[in-house]
Amino acid sequence: MSVIDTAAALHVAHRDNHTHRDVNGGWLRPAVFGAMDGLVSNLALITGVAGGNVASGTIVITGLAGLAAGAFSMAAGEYTSVASQRELVLAELDVERRELRKNPKDEQLELAALYESRGVEPKLAREVARQLSTDPEQALEIHAREELGVDPADLPSPAIAAVSSFGSFALGALLPVLPYLLGVTVLWPAVLLALAGLFACGAVVARVTARTWWYSGLRQLILGGTAAAITYGLGTLFGTAVG
Repeated sequence: MSVIDTAAALHVAHRDNHTHRDVNGGWLRPAVFGAMDGLVSNLALITGVAGGNVASGTIVITGLAGLAAGAFSMAAGEYTSVASQRELVLAELDVERRELRKNPKDEQLELAALYESRGVEPKLAREVARQLSTDPEQALEIHAREELGVDPADLPSPAIAAVSSFGSFALGALLPVLPYLLGVTVLWPAVLLALAGLFACGAVVARVTARTWWYSGLRQLILGGTAAAITYGLGTLFGTAVG
């Protein structure tokens, strides 16, 4: 085997044994945390109302109203947030595009200086900057990555973000209401189902963290259970006071 073949084999072996977690979480992180938000908020809402000793029909209406209100609020907030961020990035890209068109040499020197600051030899840095600047779109992409920290070809979609937030929140918020929709008239099945959902969500989150699945699941179960217990106590207190 030649030296080149050996080096290539070592590179493949290193690549296969040197992988990292997805530190951004991809779609999994926002989806799971959206579901957690729906679970905790609607579980707390339902237990708070149930603590006031109201009819199961009232709890169902409250739970469905909480689901709808929370899901629409999440979707609207996410759409506005992502749209604003996207508009800001597009505006900055327009600024950079104009600069590349009006002052190409200055932008090329700026890129070379950036590479020099990272340890590239000055002559090589200038040559790399010159070659990369021959294509205006490629130059724009590189400047955007280096100066703005964004990829112009991979900007988030406000519509997708809104739909994803709506769906994940609604799915999580549905769990505490589901037993009542199936005819149950007591609180504990809804609490058990919601807590099981919280544990499952926490366990899934462990895929994008360094924690074990049982630790992440138990942590989320305790936090959600604590919120439900507090709101139940407040509901009981307020129900007694009003009654």
